[in-house]
Amino acid sequence: MKHVTMYTTAVCPYCIRAKQVLASKGVTGIEEIRIDLDDAARDRMMSSTGRRTVPQIFIGDTHVGGCDDLVALNQAGKLDVLLAD
Repeated sequence: MKHVTMYTTAVCPYCIRAKQVLASKGVTGIEEIRIDLDDAARDRMMSSTGRRTVPQIFIGDTHVGGCDDLVALNQAGKLDVLLAD
């Protein structure tokens, strides 16, 4: 399974939902980068994604987007393929 990185904040219902979707796919380790604690991390997230909202999810080197994007990938049957090594 590919490495998953997620930019998050402490209180974010979309971050929680995204983690639930990933857990349902067997993802056990998500590298969380808390942008509410680290301004430089927020800047890196915005620079690499062009977005200001969380979560911002990367599977391997692929930027998936936010929670809605992750759910849409799952519903389209494409999330399993993206997570596979």
